[in-house]
Amino acid sequence: MRTDTPFSHRTRASALAAMAAEPVDLLVIGGGITGAGIARDAALRGIRTALVDKGDFGGATSSHSSRLIHGGLRYLEHGELHLVFEASHERRVLLAIAPHLVRPLAFLFPVYRGSRPPPWKLRVGMWLYDLLAGFHNTHLHRWLSRKQVARLEPRLRTKDLRGAALYYDAQADDARLVVATLRSAAQAGALVANYAAVTGFLKSDGAVRGAAVRDTLDGRTHTVRALTVVNATGPWVDAVRSTDDPHAPPLLRPTKGTHVAVPRARIGHAHAVTLISPVDGRVMFVLPWGELSYIGTTDTDDAASPDDVRASGADVVYLLRSANARFPDARLAPRDVVATWAGLRPLLAPPADRDLSTSQVSREHRVVEAPSGLITIAGGKLTTYRVMGRDVVDRVAQRLRALDGRPLPRRPATDHLPLPGGETGDLDVLVEALRAREISETLARHLVRHYGSEAAGVLNLVDGDRSLGKAILPGRPEIWAEVVHTVEREMAVRLTDLLVRRLHLFYEDPAHGTGAAPAVAARMAQLLNWDRSRQEEEVAAYAAEVKRARAFLKEVPRVSSADGA
Repeated sequence: MRTDTPFSHRTRASALAAMAAEPVDLLVIGGGITGAGIARDAALRGIRTALVDKGDFGGATSSHSSRLIHGGLRYLEHGELHLVFEASHERRVLLAIAPHLVRPLAFLFPVYRGSRPPPWKLRVGMWLYDLLAGFHNTHLHRWLSRKQVARLEPRLRTKDLRGAALYYDAQADDARLVVATLRSAAQAGALVANYAAVTGFLKSDGAVRGAAVRDTLDGRTHTVRALTVVNATGPWVDAVRSTDDPHAPPLLRPTKGTHVAVPRARIGHAHAVTLISPVDGRVMFVLPWGELSYIGTTDTDDAASPDDVRASGADVVYLLRSANARFPDARLAPRDVVATWAGLRPLLAPPADRDLSTSQVSREHRVVEAPSGLITIAGGKLTTYRVMGRDVVDRVAQRLRALDGRPLPRRPATDHLPLPGGETGDLDVLVEALRAREISETLARHLVRHYGSEAAGVLNLVDGDRSLGKAILPGRPEIWAEVVHTVEREMAVRLTDLLVRRLHLFYEDPAHGTGAAPAVAARMAQLLNWDRSRQEEEVAAYAAEVKRARAFLKEVPRVSSADGA
């Protein structure tokens, strides 16, 4: 499977033209992680597949997660053993097929006197967690004494500390995982386009047989005919279902998950830390991300449109207070927050006769077929996206067989086929190969972390233009060759695509990449044939995105107390 196949604005244009010119077997609406998994699985089965998203790939929930690929330790508390077993298996799969984007991460779960769970219960839970992973996790858990915990994490609160579990899960670059999965789908033949909004369904005798798709970049509308249509729009699934049937009952109970990122030195932790918030008793995390730490997540009912969800002042205060309670020397306040992100989880609504808290709502998924034939996938989680894709395509394959008698295709080996960049599991070998080309270890590790086995291809661009080897921002590892790569190989067609989801300067630079925005827009203009007006529009849109992300500061008092609130 070739990993240097173009995936650009030209690919996008040709995909829209091709899906309009000839009917497809399957039209997937939604380019988040679930839609990406569906498209990859279907294309690998030989099903003629098209996928569209009204915005950028992974532009909503899929790039606003906790960035974890995990078995779901807390789901044991709710008795969801099947989900933990399935998620633990998928964690192992993703570590193998995308080792540059999904990496093992050590967690500490400290236990304090009087808090839940008690030590005995956590010990039992840890053995069960390892058992459900078939004892094939990267490492087995260990129980640490109070003194051992203090040595490993000296800034963690020691008052009433009784010990901690050391266990392992995995951390992921969620946004880039979506793009890699869609690139794999396109390599298998899927027609893929971002900024292509479904404005209505095509129907024949009451059956959904395609959709009208508007290219939001040039305003043109395409008619896409399809034998089957899948609604994989995450928090928008009920809205899409109502377009098909205004009387369709809602499937979701969306809940908001908010995260805040702060300088890692302020907390000073070496491991990921699982903690119980003293504010409301919820399980949450303090997680390392380079020079930053991010704290999450909230889990609250939210009636906001998925287009409008953002971190509120109350969300930020809650997260900082929770972290400060376990890391008292941090004394985090809202002004310390470098970045925030928030998304709506598309969780399945529980039965009306069950009054569940948001944290008790199941993370299982469900495939629903409407009388019109519209197939909807609801619920689920980032970790199990490949299983969700498989289940949907199984249903699609059955529908296609019923429609035209074709044989059922074999399931593809999506658990063994690497995603682009994941062909080599030994990342240190890739780093050393780049270091031999006389670049710094920091840059080599950055490129391998983002592009895996494709890192050499990014660096090859510098051979043709030495200016592409320069840093985009002083003191940061990102280089100009990455701008070219993301436009030509990762379908970045807007400035926000590149700075927010491909390179992450929006989150990782204290100024959110605003200092580089005009220059990056100018470089993209050369690659995408933008005029001056379009450049200015892109920079203005990006500035508005930054302003929106900082709006929480107007909602909280400017204090520096130990509570951070």
